This record gives sequence, C-alpha cells and structure tokens, in this order.
Amino acid sequence: MKTVGLTGGIGSGKSTVCKVFGVLGIPVFEADQEAKRLMLEDVALRTALANRFGHAIIGANGLDRKALAEIVFSDPKALTDLNALVHPVVRSAFGDWVALQTAPYVIMEAAILVETGGHKAFDTLVVVTAPEALRIRRVMDRDGAKEEEVTARVKNQANDAERLAVAHHVVHNDDTCLVIPQVLAIHEALCA
Repeated sequence: MKTVGLTGGIGSGKSTVCKVFGVLGIPVFEADQEAKRLMLEDVALRTALANRFGHAIIGANGLDRKALAEIVFSDPKALTDLNALVHPVVRSAFGDWVALQTAPYVIMEAAILVETGGHKAFDTLVVVTAPEALRIRRVMDRDGAKEEEVTARVKNQANDAERLAVAHHVVHNDDTCLVIPQVLAIHEALCA
C-alpha cells in the first residue's frame, strides 16, 4: 500500500484538501490530532513530557497544551525536544493504523514533515500552498489568534520553497485555484 505524506504551512488548507481525499474514500491519518490524543492518553509519553517540561504542564484535565505551547514556541530547543518525544509515538501509531487500511493508498497529514525529515518515510509527498499573508489571516480568523502569535508559529515551520523542493504533487489553495480538480488529478495519479 502506498503511503502519502501531506503537508503545508499553518493555514494553507491541509484539512480542506484532506476532506476531499476523504470523500474519495482515502483514509487520512491526522498526525496533529493523533499527537494531541496520545499526549493525553499515552501515560509513558505524558510522563516524558512532564519530566522534560515540568509537571505544571499537567493539569486536572490532563495535558495543558496552552502552557506547553507557550514554552515550545518561544524556545527552539524546547520545540526540538517536544518533537523528539512525540514524533516516534505518532509514527508508531501511524504504522499500526496503516496495517488496518485497505485503500489503494493512505495519507498522513502533518504540519512539519519536511522540517523533521519525516517526508522521506513516504512514497509520495503532497504539499498544500497558499501565500503567507493569506495563511496568517486564515489562522487568525479560525483560532481568534493575534497576528504575532501566528507569525511566531509560521517561523517555526519550513517555508514553501523548502517544501516545494521535495514535493511530488502540489495543491495551490490561494482562493483563486479550484482545489477539487487538483486533488482529483493527484488521486488519479496515485491510483494509476
């Protein structure tokens, strides 16, 4: 079974593209959602996070993601450490999930595949692009976030040129190009 990595900058429209693939019957593993679940439910991972970032990040309802985000998005070393703890657990969960699938290919959607070198583990890489200013506005509207907060997150990600340099397929989601025909073309290529 082919494995497809799907990535793009924050606010590029990865979720929208994944919904189209989902309508086509392609299973999509959302790495960020799975990471959030695992950080709450995986006791060994939660313990490792508390040991590295302090027990204050564990609240009454489990992991305090906001407190963790404040730490890692202001400290590049902390972000590297977070990724080193979480990514292997997510990759393992992805492998277990793939074994249960029967489609011609599966997709893992993840925001930072290129930054970590994780894109190399997939047969194909799809990159979703949009102009940075549009991406920032989308995230501000979606999350109610301040521009500075979104800009800080953008700076922790690869830029489009870095992602495009390793992409096999590209979806332009700039509000001028139709997304569905682009996804259909990629789907046909992957099924061929």
